[in-house]
Amino acid sequence: MLIQGLLNWLPLASLTFNLYKHHEDDDPLKRLGNLTPYRVAPASHKVEAELPGDCRINRVTLTHRHGSRGPSGDEETRLIDSLVQTLRNGHDAIQHAHLPENLRFLKKGYESHLEPENLTIIGRQQLFNHGVEFGLKYPNFDTETLLSSDSQRVIDSMYFFGLGRFGRKVEDKKLLTVNDVPGPSWITPWTSCPGLDWHHGLQASDQVSWTLNNNILVIQVAAEWSNIYLPDITERLNELLPGVYLTDDDTHGALYACAYDLAARDESPWCDVFNADELADFEYEMDLFLNAMVGYNVPKDAGRVMGSLFVKKLIDRFQDSSVDAQSLYLEFGHDITIIAAMAAMDLNRDVPPLSSQGPPRHRKFRTSYQTPFAANMVWESFTCDESFDGPQIRLVLNDETYPLRTCAETKEDRRYGTCSLDAFKQANQFSTNIQFGDDAWQAACGTHSRGSSIVHVPVL
Repeated sequence: MLIQGLLNWLPLASLTFNLYKHHEDDDPLKRLGNLTPYRVAPASHKVEAELPGDCRINRVTLTHRHGSRGPSGDEETRLIDSLVQTLRNGHDAIQHAHLPENLRFLKKGYESHLEPENLTIIGRQQLFNHGVEFGLKYPNFDTETLLSSDSQRVIDSMYFFGLGRFGRKVEDKKLLTVNDVPGPSWITPWTSCPGLDWHHGLQASDQVSWTLNNNILVIQVAAEWSNIYLPDITERLNELLPGVYLTDDDTHGALYACAYDLAARDESPWCDVFNADELADFEYEMDLFLNAMVGYNVPKDAGRVMGSLFVKKLIDRFQDSSVDAQSLYLEFGHDITIIAAMAAMDLNRDVPPLSSQGPPRHRKFRTSYQTPFAANMVWESFTCDESFDGPQIRLVLNDETYPLRTCAETKEDRRYGTCSLDAFKQANQFSTNIQFGDDAWQAACGTHSRGSSIVHVPVL
């Protein structure tokens, strides 16, 4: 049964994402923040892609985001449904309008049949392909255990990756979730942070907010930015669609429809409706939201504190020299798993911080590059005969070396984007000085995180 199912599904592996007829920087596939279909990160860091020939990788840790999914939560679905209803109400006006080419699809109507939350067929393809590619890149590394969050789309992602990497042998592996592992989870650290209370309450004003410690502080930067950039787009579209009367909610819904149509079917007529600047503004909204959720704009450094669990686990694994030490870890989580970890290590901090005043000309925190659907964060531990002294580490994020500038000490470090394990530990004292449940953790996560209480929050 498994073999036949695999044979039926395998032709999908030959599919490739549609190429839009834009300059690369204008491609909508690259302008959708954390909703971007998987993309290789741009090679913009000017570091060597290959390690010196005398180096050997001896340990690998993979943290993989789930693949493309349907809309997350009721609000995104509501926005898309609002758009669909507005278009139905404006059917007659659309039929009589002289539409530009990129809006003529509306003559036939637009309906949405997206399945919320779940992994899509594109998501399954992404994870299967990544499993195959991982096996080709690290053929001599094996493990008997794969670990995921307890979200069904992440469990499914783990399975399809395993199917690509191990084939039928995945049935012999232990596929575990964080519920099977005692203690606080480095994959879902927010479940051990009861003081962090996320409320995705989008109101009529399109307000996206989350509250910390009983509404002491409310962050609204993403909403402030959407209130700035959406009205101009709505006005432009209404000029092209007289009598339809789109609202800012409808425009927002069309942007989400672009992203989620791509996630579900690999194409969307809505992506060609927006110009490059408009898609970049939507991308920036996603960045603002996630930066305020688990990144650098979280009060009391709660995002970085949660990410400290991952950093400490990584160091423990790489400095474990026992005979029984694993050589490979395969783990599956969410975009915010990766974002919190990177924030804890100060790998993509912007100075000054991102704000609702608009995107800076250059920014380090960019979810389109760092956490698209099916993002993969691979940490390698390696040693060399002459090129480097002692144990070294490297981060490969979405198939490109991500330079560890916070711990680079030598010319070779900067050339290859690497650093020694000792320098990495020294640079990450923020994380190593935090113990789960200590005063620093309590200050960020609340007074009850020493216990076993589980916090249920929306994950992306």
